Amino acid sequence: QVQLVESGGGLVQPGGSLNLSCAATGQIVISYYDMNWYRQAPGKQRELVAAVRRGGVTTYADPVKGRFTIFRENAKKTVSLRMNSLNPEDTAVYYCNVQNSLTGMGVWGKGILVTVSS
Repeated sequence: QVQLVESGGGLVQPGGSLNLSCAATGQIVISYYDMNWYRQAPGKQRELVAAVRRGGVTTYADPVKGRFTIFRENAKKTVSLRMNSLNPEDTAVYYCNVQNSLTGMGVWGKGILVTVSS
């Protein structure tokens, strides 16, 4: 059974940085999958924050462009999210997701809390 395990969340002051990491375990050829980070803030819908496609193309939501960087390492079956210049609006539960665009199969992590507060 494939699982995604997120790490690196926590409390950070405004203007600070955090690195989130997500590791896939189990039988999965991760190079076949798009790898994504979503977030869900209190009272809001889950939104896509950043994505790195199978071929390496990256996309970012407008609020995080220039501040967040997504990076995948297929050999380690990991995807990371480097978050700089954090502000309170970035406070949310962040979810790792992998999605096979050909088969439709996807897996979600359980989520990890990021809190930006002074």
